[in-house]
Amino acid sequence: MPGKRKPKRRSGCPVSLSLELLGDRWSLLIIRDLMVRGFRTFREFQQSGEGIATNILADRLRKLEAGGILAREPEKTDARKVNYRLTEKGIGLAPVLLEMLIWGARHEETAVPCELIANLEQNREQVLEEARRRWQERDSTPLFPWSQPVGDRGNF
Repeated sequence: MPGKRKPKRRSGCPVSLSLELLGDRWSLLIIRDLMVRGFRTFREFQQSGEGIATNILADRLRKLEAGGILAREPEKTDARKVNYRLTEKGIGLAPVLLEMLIWGARHEETAVPCELIANLEQNREQVLEEARRRWQERDSTPLFPWSQPVGDRGNF
């Protein structure tokens, strides 16, 4: 049985290579949900409030797994169920997501309070250390208290 062929790359440019893996409207939101919101299951991603279709979600999860960004793990209490977890490569995106959050809040109208964004800007290293600690300890507590969908406040 022949192995899968690697996809042909547009170029060797790091930005181009990153966009080939992450450059759609859903992949970074899935990574956000894993990293910031503590989501682990297909159902949690589907109910995130973003409106992703189940076929698109399944496709993006497969692509992120194939790209080494996340891994599937059997649920400890029921091996028939699957949890998703960021890999080392995936948690390496924490600085990118933090900067996107700060940039988006600085340049667009968002549901995130300005004082929280200012705090994130001033404490980047501590936020990144906490994200990595939670990943290492498999702590699925949301990184930010306002990152869960909460009615009119919107979500992160």
